[in-house]
Amino acid sequence: MLFIEYPKCSTCKKAKKWLDEHGVSYDDRHIVDDNPSADELREWQRTSGLAPRRFFNTSGMLYREMQLKDRLPEMTEDEMFELLATNGMLVKRPLLVDGDTVLVGFREKEWEAALA
Repeated sequence: MLFIEYPKCSTCKKAKKWLDEHGVSYDDRHIVDDNPSADELREWQRTSGLAPRRFFNTSGMLYREMQLKDRLPEMTEDEMFELLATNGMLVKRPLLVDGDTVLVGFREKEWEAALA
């Protein structure tokens, strides 16, 4: 299981604590130091069934500075994945990836259902 996080992110800290409390083992990956590639993001999006825009950190400063709210509707999926791959701070976190399971963001009930 791969846990992709930004260590200073409070939501990531909550998710990591939840994993530890539930005895879930995982490999940790720093989203900025080792940003997901466009191919990884594309594969995770396919596996999750989520819309590509769900992989964007819409509450991040970089998202707002780049005015992506206005730009995303005009972008192709490939353009979205290529943009996400340029900077880990654009990617919604945490990400939990394990085979056929891809969880984006931390919602405890969703994680419980997926990992129970």
